[in-house]
Amino acid sequence: MNIWIKSILAICITTSLFGQEYLVRFNTDKEDVKKSFFSRQGGKFELVSKEGNLYKWTTNNRGVEGVWDSSVNYISKNRKLHLFQNPSIVENRAALLDALQKSGDEKRPPAYPDNPEIKAPSIQASGLDPLLKSSWGMFSIDATNAHNKTPQGKGIVVAVTDSGVDYNHVDLVNNMWRNKGEIPNNGIDDDKNGYIDDVVGWDFHSDDNKPYDLSMDLMDILLQGGNPGHGTHVSGVIAASLNNGSGTAGVAPQAKIMALRFIGEKGEGSTDAAIKAIDYAADNGAHIINASWGGEAGEEEDQPLKEAIKRAEDKGVLFVVAAGNGRLDQMSGKSQGFDIDNDPKPVVPAAFNLPNMIGVAALDSSDQLAEFSNWGKNSIKLGAPGVKIMSTVPGDRYQDTVVDLGSIKATWDGTSMATPFVVGSLAVIWSQDLTQTAQDVKERLLKIVANTSAVSGKVATDGRLDLHQVK
Repeated sequence: MNIWIKSILAICITTSLFGQEYLVRFNTDKEDVKKSFFSRQGGKFELVSKEGNLYKWTTNNRGVEGVWDSSVNYISKNRKLHLFQNPSIVENRAALLDALQKSGDEKRPPAYPDNPEIKAPSIQASGLDPLLKSSWGMFSIDATNAHNKTPQGKGIVVAVTDSGVDYNHVDLVNNMWRNKGEIPNNGIDDDKNGYIDDVVGWDFHSDDNKPYDLSMDLMDILLQGGNPGHGTHVSGVIAASLNNGSGTAGVAPQAKIMALRFIGEKGEGSTDAAIKAIDYAADNGAHIINASWGGEAGEEEDQPLKEAIKRAEDKGVLFVVAAGNGRLDQMSGKSQGFDIDNDPKPVVPAAFNLPNMIGVAALDSSDQLAEFSNWGKNSIKLGAPGVKIMSTVPGDRYQDTVVDLGSIKATWDGTSMATPFVVGSLAVIWSQDLTQTAQDVKERLLKIVANTSAVSGKVATDGRLDLHQVK
């Protein structure tokens, strides 16, 4: 964002001085006890979650695992979380790079400015959405039936925890959540929630009030797994406007998107920032959290992240998460292959399998399990469209193809794209009766899946997302 260069410099300086980041959960609320621990251990401490009694500790102490204190519940590494690797790019990277270099477009900049002022909702044109016919996933789940028989998600707030959102996109601007307790641009925390001028959400990666979806150039997208507009694409699947004569439409075109950016333009974020985003969503009125991201923690559990999702559950919030597209070796950054069973080889947070969670696998246009999609009979509940998905991207644009170099292409594929189909479906069902509990809505959705042999024995319901039975 506007301060992203400063943020990176600050991180570099902090890392050089102290080195490693950990999350410390205390078992006491006594401030003097915590301050005593801070003083004894040294380094830098930052509050992550007051309710969770959790702090980020940046230190050069390499023996942290051996630190014991009666006031501490646990000390955990502050793990990295990331956008899942796009299988189309992973499988064709060499050919894409070669074609990109020959085209001379390798440093083509994004087609939009960073961190624009937040526009107010506006009166829009009417008419059919010209790209809706290209949105095969919408027809696959019979979203039209839900559009005709429900309030289309009206009254439901969806928190998109991701790389940010183009909050001024013509198909999203009217469907952004607006913080009614905040007066825009007055420099005051009017609603006293700890965030100044958080009108449409917050940027936890750069710590500002413009959670914009900053992208990278094509070369960085291919080489570094950089952000191609991921959060905006996810948001369009959920709640792009219907019949405004532009682009496509979302599953729940009357739902509101709360933009919570914790993943940076390089496609990576941290557990502490994800926790802040989850807590913000649960504390500021979100009904559903979309989590199209994760990390591979081996046999370890990311306990602080799990506890944040549990806090959201306690406040009646659903957490819908991508199963993942294979696994990455966290040391080398190289793919360990696709089509992974999440139950024995967990990808977090999908493998947590808490009561408020719904894990989502990806299907192709033939209703087959996508060849890259992770699955899990216990942790993953159903499949949804996740190959060549048409949706919004920053700059009033639309894509089903991330990179188009003529002879070779990389499409918008992934369990990240499947997850928002489920989120939008939950929103339309919930909007039928706002007094329903989160568990009521989850159970209703899972009861109407369409059975398919493609995921039989691989997801809990043996089925795929289907809104045909919505009444």
